[in-house]
Amino acid sequence: MRPLTPHTKKLIGAIVTLIWLPVYALVAAAVAVHVLPRAHWFIELLYYMVAGTLWIVPIGLMLPWMHREPPVR
Repeated sequence: MRPLTPHTKKLIGAIVTLIWLPVYALVAAAVAVHVLPRAHWFIELLYYMVAGTLWIVPIGLMLPWMHREPPVR
C-alpha cells in the first residue's frame, strides 16, 4: 500500500477539522445547557475555559501527522 502524500493528508486533516469543530461545539453547548443552569458562576467559568481550549487537543495531535513527509524508499 502506498503512503499518503502530504497533499492528501492535508486534505483529510482539513475535512476532519471541518467536521470536528461543529460537532464539538454542539456537544459542548448541549452539556452546558443540561449541566450548568444552576451551577455557581465559578463552575461555569471553569467549564467554558476548559471546553473552549479542549477542542484543540485532537487537532494538535493530527497536525504532526498531516505535515509528516512519507518515508523515503
